[in-house]
Amino acid sequence: MTSLQLSAEEEAVEMFLDAAARGDVRRVSELLRGAPSLINRSGRSGWTALMLAARNGHYEAAEALLSHGCDRLSVNGSSQSALDVARFWGHRHIAALLAGAEGVPPTSDLHPRENYFSRETLDRLSAKRTDTVWLEERRSQPDSVYLLFSDLSPMVGPAQEDGGGAEQVETKLCRLGYEAVKDLLQKPATVLIFLGVERRKQPSSSSSSPSSSSPAWFAINTEEDAGELLKRFGQKKCCFTKTANRDLLKLSEDEAGVVAQARAVLAWHSRYSFCPTCGSGTLLEEGGYKRSCLSADCRSQKGVHNTCYPRVDPVVIMLVIHPDGDQCLLGRKKIFPVGMFSCLAGFIEPGETLEQAVRREVEEESGVKVGSVQYVSCQPWPMPSNLMIGCLAAATSTGITVDEHEIEEARWFPRQQVMDSFLGTRPAFTVPPRQTIAHQLIRHWTGMNSNL
Repeated sequence: MTSLQLSAEEEAVEMFLDAAARGDVRRVSELLRGAPSLINRSGRSGWTALMLAARNGHYEAAEALLSHGCDRLSVNGSSQSALDVARFWGHRHIAALLAGAEGVPPTSDLHPRENYFSRETLDRLSAKRTDTVWLEERRSQPDSVYLLFSDLSPMVGPAQEDGGGAEQVETKLCRLGYEAVKDLLQKPATVLIFLGVERRKQPSSSSSSPSSSSPAWFAINTEEDAGELLKRFGQKKCCFTKTANRDLLKLSEDEAGVVAQARAVLAWHSRYSFCPTCGSGTLLEEGGYKRSCLSADCRSQKGVHNTCYPRVDPVVIMLVIHPDGDQCLLGRKKIFPVGMFSCLAGFIEPGETLEQAVRREVEEESGVKVGSVQYVSCQPWPMPSNLMIGCLAAATSTGITVDEHEIEEARWFPRQQVMDSFLGTRPAFTVPPRQTIAHQLIRHWTGMNSNL
């Protein structure tokens, strides 16, 4: 075979595989009519057209390939079949098609995980928020816990070494009792919210419910001078955090979850002192989880309105995977520490699905187009009140055109370079802190099979 013939054949294979990866059924069928031998040809790392269609969620393309006699049992360079690929990326309908039988086993190996700020140490007891008598009683209990915030910064102190040998953390929330804060509670500018009650660590033989026996936790935010507050409470070893994005990452997993809840709700109160609908004053209700307009004529008094309850802003954060499966796309903003690269991210717009937001944000920031989107896990991010929705996204193009208003640079990083950065051996870049979902997404990808 001459080099010219070889080049033409390779070009035909590439066109065929590209059409399958894009789900272009018409083009796939057209190419097979002209060259039926293409059906089981593979590209880099042994990927066939059926595997590519399965990876990107193209059911009709997979169906067409099977109808032309495509070998569903072929495996790639890492011994995965098209069925394995479909299962991994969560395409249940394609997995069922490829399995050719009922009772297909669970189709995703991506199990939701616990991220920093996600641990719920407290039982929120949301049903008790409207019970004003119960709340009033719990506020004055001697075992009730108060967390003090000054301008949304929590009071923290040095962590105490755990006698059980637990790993020591750098800071710990300062816990105050009712007697220490009761004068502060009388001031009009003070915002108080009910966080919940402590969860029992061990089953109790008592028939009493957690609501009647477990210590209640509250959070207070005040605009009083932080220095004066520290003097008043005699907390010589305590201070108020200065840089939320950095200092809050020094808390233990248990306390970080409490702060995520408290700070997000307190931040909402700081922005909604007045009714967004008519501009009148608002009244704090339901243990701090509602603000009602004081004007009887306000439209917010009729029906349920999202301006009356704490809001959460959803953000997609995604690790984009190269079509070869062995590179990931990372970007950096000017505000990042020198050398740090992270996942791309952006707010979900009204009327937009999670998948649509991922595709739009990736293309806007980097110019890369994305096909299949796979949810991994999420993370509350109280800066001030976001929910980071972590995803893996399969790229369908590789050319990078950076939107310099969003990020200053974006690059494809090979898996080995990413692993070297985690291990500190010949690091090509600095990874985000372990407490971030970006760190967990990147680490998760490095542990995936290299061909998926």
